Amino acid sequence: MFVSKEGQRVPNVTFRTRADNEWKNITTDDVFAGKSVIVFSLPGAFTPTCSSSHVPRFSQLAPTFRKLGIDDIICVSVNDAFVMNEWKETQHADDISFIPDGNGSFTDGMGLLVNKEDLGFGKRSWRYSMLVRDGVIEKMFIEPEQPGDPFEVSDADTMLAYIAPGKQAPLDVTVFSRPGCPHCARAKGMLRDAGIEFESLELNRDFSDRTLRAVSAAKTVPQIFVNGQLVGGSDDLGNWLAERQDRAA
Repeated sequence: MFVSKEGQRVPNVTFRTRADNEWKNITTDDVFAGKSVIVFSLPGAFTPTCSSSHVPRFSQLAPTFRKLGIDDIICVSVNDAFVMNEWKETQHADDISFIPDGNGSFTDGMGLLVNKEDLGFGKRSWRYSMLVRDGVIEKMFIEPEQPGDPFEVSDADTMLAYIAPGKQAPLDVTVFSRPGCPHCARAKGMLRDAGIEFESLELNRDFSDRTLRAVSAAKTVPQIFVNGQLVGGSDDLGNWLAERQDRAA
């Protein structure tokens, strides 16, 4: 039975990290003293849920968390420094600090070191997240003790809802585009003017016309998606932005 450590101090350990081809010891005081820090811990670097969901969403919401007074977002895993550094690079997660808990000392101190020998992992961390202020754990979200690797409450959106109830997370916007398309340029310009971040996918580089037809039943670009819903082309986007502005007025 996992026990929440809310109200307690984080374990006092030293992390063996590596930077600029040299070993560097970092203490928990270095990480937490005088700071508001989000920690999320997971079973292993390069594993599916960790790489496809857990890290990317915390990375996406990092600017939002920082505006809310969070000084750092830390990913902890029972992996060595070489693995964690390589994983951070492949994840392009520059807004997150990756800390190796190679010996599992921090995770054991949290009471969340579990046996994953059935997967060939040995001792690893149970999945959880927490908010730590000046070394004291304010809030913990520990995944339920179920078989496998549950991922229900330690996600970035749950943490955002705790820190800032009612605050809307940034929109997930993707523009299917092609180079030299004036309508695509107009759509991207409108999104930038509205202060909405977006991902741009380019025809014949990131997707094919078959992909476009499959996901949107359209033959022309741009095609804009917002939070999983098809908005349409540039004129449709203009209407959507106008309606959004009216709702906010």
